[in-house]
Amino acid sequence: MTPNHPHPLLRILLDAADGRFPPADGEVTVLPGLGRGLSCSVAFTGHAVVATDLPEAEVRAHRPNGFGGSMTPGFLLLLAGPGHVVGDIDVMLAARGTGGSPKLTERQDVEQTHRVRYAREVRTQVRVFGDERGFVTVAEGLAGRRELSIELERPGAGLGRSLLLDALTLVPEGEPLFAAVSPGNARSLRSFLAAGFVPLGGESLIRPARDD
Repeated sequence: MTPNHPHPLLRILLDAADGRFPPADGEVTVLPGLGRGLSCSVAFTGHAVVATDLPEAEVRAHRPNGFGGSMTPGFLLLLAGPGHVVGDIDVMLAARGTGGSPKLTERQDVEQTHRVRYAREVRTQVRVFGDERGFVTVAEGLAGRRELSIELERPGAGLGRSLLLDALTLVPEGEPLFAAVSPGNARSLRSFLAAGFVPLGGESLIRPARDD
C-alpha cells in the first residue's frame, strides 16, 4: 500500500480512535495482507478484522468470529503458517498528539536494543527520541498508523507516564498515536492509561521468522 492508497485497515483504526467502531455483530472482516510478509488479527468489541495473504475462503473455513474466535491460538497459527511467527496478543491503545515544542531529543545510542531492532523489523520511518529516563520509538506501524513504543532505562515512580506525556509532544496536536501493550505488563499498561491513552481493542501481529 502507498500513501495515496492506504491499507483499508488504517481507516478502521482511525475511526476507532475517533470512537466509531465496527458493529458488534460477531462478524469478521477479511482484508488483504499488510505487505512485507506481515499480517494481523485485530479484535474490537464484537467484531474482528483480519489482514492476510491467505484466500478469504480458507480463512472463513476455520469459522473465526468477532467474539474472541479471531484470537485463538489455533486461528493465529493458521494465519501464520510455516515461516512466520505469531506476536503477542496486545491491548491496542490510542491517544492524541499534543504538539508544541518537542520535549525529547533524538537518540542514536540505543540502536542495538531489542526494542529499536524490533521496531525497525516490523515498522517503517522509525525515529528514536528520549532522555535520561529512557527512550521512545515513533514510527509508521500497523496498516500505516503512527505508532509508539517505550522503554525506561532506570526505575522510578511516574517515569513511564512522564516520558509518554513528553512523547505526545512529538506528534502534531490532535493527531492519533497508537500503541500496543501486553496485558500482562501491568506496569506499562497503567503508565499508558495514566498518560491519557484509551483502549480500543486487541491485536496480534504476525511477521516473518528471522533467520537469527
